[in-house]
Amino acid sequence: MERFHYIITIISVFAYWILIAGVTARIIFQRRAIGVSFAWLMVIYILPFAGIIAYLLFGEHNLGSKRAARTQEMFQPYLDWLDHLFHLEQYKPQYMSRYSRSINALCINRLGIPSLYSNTLNLLYDPQVILNTMIQDIKQAKHSIHFEFYIWHSGGLANDVANALIDAANKGIAVKILLDSAGSQKFFKTPWPQLMKNAGIQLVKVLAVTPFRAFIRRIDLRMHRKIIVIDNKIGYTGSMNLVDPDHYNLNAGVGKWIDVMVRITGTSVPVLNCIHAWDWEVETKLRKLPNLPMSMPTQPYQSPNCIQVIPSGPGIRDEIIHQVLLQSIYQAQSSITITTPYFIPSEQLIFALISAAQRGVNVCIIIPARTNSMMVEWASRSFFTELLQVGVKLYRFQQGLLHTKSVVIDETLSLIGTVNLDMRSLWLNFEVTLAVEEPHFTQELVRLQQDYIDDSIQIDVKSWENRALWKRVIEQFFYQFSPLL
Repeated sequence: MERFHYIITIISVFAYWILIAGVTARIIFQRRAIGVSFAWLMVIYILPFAGIIAYLLFGEHNLGSKRAARTQEMFQPYLDWLDHLFHLEQYKPQYMSRYSRSINALCINRLGIPSLYSNTLNLLYDPQVILNTMIQDIKQAKHSIHFEFYIWHSGGLANDVANALIDAANKGIAVKILLDSAGSQKFFKTPWPQLMKNAGIQLVKVLAVTPFRAFIRRIDLRMHRKIIVIDNKIGYTGSMNLVDPDHYNLNAGVGKWIDVMVRITGTSVPVLNCIHAWDWEVETKLRKLPNLPMSMPTQPYQSPNCIQVIPSGPGIRDEIIHQVLLQSIYQAQSSITITTPYFIPSEQLIFALISAAQRGVNVCIIIPARTNSMMVEWASRSFFTELLQVGVKLYRFQQGLLHTKSVVIDETLSLIGTVNLDMRSLWLNFEVTLAVEEPHFTQELVRLQQDYIDDSIQIDVKSWENRALWKRVIEQFFYQFSPLL
């Protein structure tokens, strides 16, 4: 009997060794960033069985075989639609600045989406104004309303938006809503989804989270986009979820969420609508591409208003927004100002920011003093020292959870959208951002960023270097896992 137990033990140890060796080989052969590979190896070695299960569930960009196959089949029809944009009068690459020209070339080669002129933009940063403007646009809709959000939380003006959509549907307007199943989990437990469906609204859960699905695709890939398109003429995107900050997460201890949205009219709105159409087809298998923008004469050299719409995510073109961000930082000559709620930069991004500061660029990063994730907050702090030592200015916003995601380069180019400066947004989630070159819009964003700075406390390098030892230990611990956060 003892010999039997001995043999079983030997077989178990050997089987476990084979399993560890197989997962290790899989991690290495994926050829991802060294930091990501190292973090996963730490997880599976420190937490043997739990680490392996975690890697199998969350370690790879696994969309599921059916979803992945469907996205591959979809590419050509959408590329054909996008190809028509190059024939518009609003496509004027010869008038683009060096900032827009390089981003345009990158996005054409990777996405097939060009930068386009003839747009009007409004930067909205008061939540009451944002939600009321949405409601007014919904009330004036004639044909279609398309919504896509990570979080919809009922309460306050968010309920007024829901009622406006129900009224629109009752008038015969086609209303389609995509909501992430995890981010909007609480919303799906309220009466609102059924009220919407009763009115004829097509409401779809995106990336449903169930125990069974965990075995066929990665369950923490999230639809993080925020998109509204009305009649293919008015578009919105930005950092704000469909929530009223006066009624959302007030007990989280971080204050009200501070956000922005960009309201757009003009040539780029159908491109946003095309992204919604893509996401709708992936989830429902139903295709309805929007009408193309009309070709109209434009003189962009008199009034620059160039927009590059940039979607990213597994199955589309992962890391494209990461590439655009790096390209923009390396082009900076005088200033870089960044706002982000979660700051866990990639190795490439931290190197780009340090390089910018060392060549004399004024680099400012504004983050909230408190976030809703303890792990992210400690991991974020682990990057402060090397940034402060090269002269990067770090500001901690005091008036709530600064949720705005924005980058301004040389007070000329703006990047604004849904993307946090963390691994999840840059590598994993489905996101969208705008690269904008429009002087009035950019100057307004510069003023808003300065308002954030005025409500912030700058981190002093000497004080930071004198922080307690126990804080350094916690920071370093979470730093090891930062590529996975």
